Amino acid sequence: MVHAIIGPPCATSAIISGILGSFYSVPVFTWGSSTTAELADVARFPTVANVNANTYTLGLAIFEVMDTFSWDEFALIYTIDPEQRKCDFFQQDVEKTVSEKTPNIVYKRQLTSTKDGMLAVLEALKPRARIIVACIDSNDLKRDFMIRADEMQMNTDEYVYIFPNLQSQGMLKPVNASNGNSTDTVNIWVDYEVPPDGLDKQALATARRSIVVDLENQDAHEIEAFNVKVQDLIGKPPFYCDASCMGSSGETRPSVYVRSLYDATYMYLRAINQTIEKFGIKGLENGTLVAQNSRGDFQGMTGYIRINENGTREPVFYVSALDDADTVQVFAKISVQGNSVMYEPQYQDEYTTIWSTRNRKRPLTVPICGFGGNQCPVSPAGYIVIGVGGGLLLLLLFGGALGYGLRQRMLEERRLNEENLIDWGDLTKMTSDPNNKSDMLKSLRSMSSNHSTSTRFTQDNFNETDYSAYFSWNKEIVFASKILVRPKFTKRNFIEVRQMRQIDHDNINRLLGICINGPQLLFIWKYAQRGSLTDVLARDNYLSDAFFSFALMRDVANGLNALHNSFINVHGALTSHCCLINDRWQVKISDYGCDFVRALQPIPLKQKLWMAPELIREDNRLGTQPGDVYSFAIICSELVNRRPAWNYVEREDEIEDIIFAVKRSSEPPARPEIEVPVEMNNNLLHLIRDCWDENPAKRPKMDVVKNLMKSMMKNGKQSLMDYVFNMLEQYAGSLEEEVEDRTKELVEEKKKSDILLYRMLPKQVAEELKSGKVVEPESFDMVTVFFSDVVSFTTLASKCTPFQVVNLLNALYTNFDSIIDGHDVYKVETIGDGYLCVSGLPHRNGNNHVNEIAEMSMNFLNSLITFRVPHLPNVRINLRIGFHTGPCVAGVVGLTMPRYCLFGDTVNTASRMESNGKPGQIHVSADANHYLTKVVGGYETESRGEVIIKGKGVMETYWLLGRSDGTLMAPPPPAVAAAPAVIIPADPVTMQSEGPAAVVTSLPTTITK
Repeated sequence: MVHAIIGPPCATSAIISGILGSFYSVPVFTWGSSTTAELADVARFPTVANVNANTYTLGLAIFEVMDTFSWDEFALIYTIDPEQRKCDFFQQDVEKTVSEKTPNIVYKRQLTSTKDGMLAVLEALKPRARIIVACIDSNDLKRDFMIRADEMQMNTDEYVYIFPNLQSQGMLKPVNASNGNSTDTVNIWVDYEVPPDGLDKQALATARRSIVVDLENQDAHEIEAFNVKVQDLIGKPPFYCDASCMGSSGETRPSVYVRSLYDATYMYLRAINQTIEKFGIKGLENGTLVAQNSRGDFQGMTGYIRINENGTREPVFYVSALDDADTVQVFAKISVQGNSVMYEPQYQDEYTTIWSTRNRKRPLTVPICGFGGNQCPVSPAGYIVIGVGGGLLLLLLFGGALGYGLRQRMLEERRLNEENLIDWGDLTKMTSDPNNKSDMLKSLRSMSSNHSTSTRFTQDNFNETDYSAYFSWNKEIVFASKILVRPKFTKRNFIEVRQMRQIDHDNINRLLGICINGPQLLFIWKYAQRGSLTDVLARDNYLSDAFFSFALMRDVANGLNALHNSFINVHGALTSHCCLINDRWQVKISDYGCDFVRALQPIPLKQKLWMAPELIREDNRLGTQPGDVYSFAIICSELVNRRPAWNYVEREDEIEDIIFAVKRSSEPPARPEIEVPVEMNNNLLHLIRDCWDENPAKRPKMDVVKNLMKSMMKNGKQSLMDYVFNMLEQYAGSLEEEVEDRTKELVEEKKKSDILLYRMLPKQVAEELKSGKVVEPESFDMVTVFFSDVVSFTTLASKCTPFQVVNLLNALYTNFDSIIDGHDVYKVETIGDGYLCVSGLPHRNGNNHVNEIAEMSMNFLNSLITFRVPHLPNVRINLRIGFHTGPCVAGVVGLTMPRYCLFGDTVNTASRMESNGKPGQIHVSADANHYLTKVVGGYETESRGEVIIKGKGVMETYWLLGRSDGTLMAPPPPAVAAAPAVIIPADPVTMQSEGPAAVVTSLPTTITK
């Protein structure tokens, strides 16, 4: 029997032992590195007593240090020992304490044992914190960490390293003595390996900036005497431990945790004595009582121990650091009792004691000059400089007042100029990538979604060229003209740009401003949603209408005339690329004005296709009004021919050849060919030829051109949008009538197809198949299955041609189908002379399925009294009928020509009833007879007796005679000699198996004897 558990020394194992001890009521006394605060939960661990101080109280002590020195932010770095996990539990408890206390964690990271890992953590920590709490499990890693901090130059007076510990070692670490049988202690920054690495000075430099918070340090001589005594007693009874049980080879000194084990054992023995004294020997069986009697104070080998009501040690921590002589001094004591923490300084003046190694200055949470050293306050000398500067400023203000008026004038001029400027940073380049459309483009599309898709297309091609680009500016799309030169803007140039921005005309595109601080000079214009006239010509969707083309020509003429009558005077570079089209199909002339830019910029080769011959010869980049009229004529030829100017895309001639032909004076001069459509006014052809006359003086003015074009239109005031809307109204009216007619036809055809489908499959099954659903097989508790075939059909068929057989069966089954329409019966299929029906599925009808089949069977036989074969009038058709009542499964089989099939023994039995029946009689099973006479009632049957049925054995069957009231009777059977006594049924070819899951695939035939 286990009376108590002393240990285990690791925290994770101690938690498991505590849970087991609580379950079995066994006291558990933990020691070693079991420092987790979880063990202080007395409700969860009522039988646990811990001789160790836990990491939660250690965190409270460290926070008390921070509060004393007004540190409200710190960094937390820690290592994780997978076995002991002291620092892992410490960082968890510190985070819990942060939620309750003031200091905030500004940086938290796990520290690795590698040099690069430590340097990376320190580099990331450096710009974030100066108060660093470093929980490091290994003493060797602590020394390595101090060396890395020195390498990072993080050992100045600004830095404070707080090392938490629970091993009563302070700034010391245990090492093997020279004799190998005892333990010495050395300072933590000293390398005791042979040979040493020579980095003790670097580690000491960081140690001088360090504070250790640990339990009371024990006297080294007392520890050594205790270890010697342990070594002596461990080899005696009851342990008998030699060197082999002391650990690794040659290891004879006791563990650093042996004092903790001693205290745990001593605490257990005290608890036994107190429990026996209070409750007798029986009290030892209650682990909770034993744990509770461990409470109290005693002097242990790890210091003075006080166990509180939670079974946890209430520790006294010592705050130690180095003095000026690099000697470890205790500067404060911190007592923790529950959540109450008391700081007891061991000094009179902190600045001359604990901070004596830091120029007697307390470190700050954030250095005076900030973490980067670039936020230093102004020095007194700086204030002197400011004062002197202030005096000089007064003198400058006095002198500046004299030129105030001139300055105001300059500022106003600058303000006006800045209104013309668009900052490059405010422009966002558009893209044609469909996966990267800007939000502005999506917004534009959503706003225009109410337009008819048949009359709208927008220019979504935002490809950048050498001369143009598209940007987003102020939440709208803008068009930018690239200027290949960068002239110096003068006052006069800014005035001209300002005047251009003020132009407002329906057919002139608005200049929004210029961008001069980008990679190149940009003129920013209002964006036209449908692109340029060149884009419209490339699509060729709408120019088949003569009015459409003519309206675009009229807009170009109106815009060009407005430019000629403004301060602009001349466009000079008019092409179809400059004629932009907005969402209302209005032409907006762009790229006008700014002669000072055009004079410096080379003329693109393609632009010369629209230039007048005299301008090409003179290399005139500014243009003239007659030259604009010539360019207008070229644009009109594009709209008339509905293809680009000179059709240069399809012509074999190079552009240079076309330009040379225009430049050369010939008779007749080289001009584009024009093919005027029949519906277009022929006077337009004469106007175009006048406008591109070789002699500039003979070309008409633009106001004359404008008036002539107005006279050519039947309704000169009608806009293109009005025309489009009128056409849409006409199309809408005719389209509505056509849609209505087509809809009626569609409904009729749908009805026909549905009727045909419902004849092939049950309606509800057909509806599910039409909706794309999978028709799952369905089980029916009780149905009645009907089989029939024509008696002696083979003999009858031998007397007929194939066509006569088909006509015979068609007439017979049409007769039967008309009878079925009057009953709640579903016709499954017919194959040859066989006929298969069922009632009770797919529409469930309670118990009516049996009388529906019975009524239908008698109607079938009665209809044959008057039925005659057309080509054999003396031959009478007779049927053999059988049906059975029972459960059944039905479902759709197949994808190509799907069939609604029946499955189950009921189908097999019904088939046997038919094949073992007699001509002109209705053969029913005992189950069907029961439903006819007992369940439904109202029918008269006659027992046939017991009959041997193939696959079923001996069965009692019945003949259906008719209704009990005599209103409907089966006709008497024909006087035919029947096979007596034993009935040997034929092998029905309709069954694939004779078991209870027979499947109907075709119909039975009858073998008569």
